[in-house]
Amino acid sequence: MIGQRRGARLILAGILALVVGACSATYTNHGYIPPAEDLEMILPGVDTRASVEETIGQPSTAGVMSSDTWFYIASRQRHFTYRAAEVVERDIVAISFDDSGTVQNIRELGLEDGEVVRFSRRVTESNIQEVTFLRQLIGNIGRVNIGEALTE
Repeated sequence: MIGQRRGARLILAGILALVVGACSATYTNHGYIPPAEDLEMILPGVDTRASVEETIGQPSTAGVMSSDTWFYIASRQRHFTYRAAEVVERDIVAISFDDSGTVQNIRELGLEDGEVVRFSRRVTESNIQEVTFLRQLIGNIGRVNIGEALTE
């Protein structure tokens, strides 16, 4: 009887550990922000797109309507088991260029700045709507006029 109680306690302790573990948050990191010492090497009015690319690399995102601003973005999200992810940290470095391609300004924004930076995720959609290759092939039977194809 004592052995059964001990076994039941171990099972209960294991279940309790699983429940507590499932409630703890997990974190994911996305993106890249250049180190501060690399950003200090970039001089507004002196550096160009090419020198910025050489110093800190290409950006993860460029301006939506034109390429006059490069954005380097890093974020940290907290996930719980049954809740939507929450962004707990976001850093953005925006390097803007003038018409000649020279660095005009470098801005660093954080989640606490409250500024919304909208990005466009343009995805080329297929012109074929829910039609498989085999279905297209079979659908073309009868559309091809063999007589015209042989006379040409």
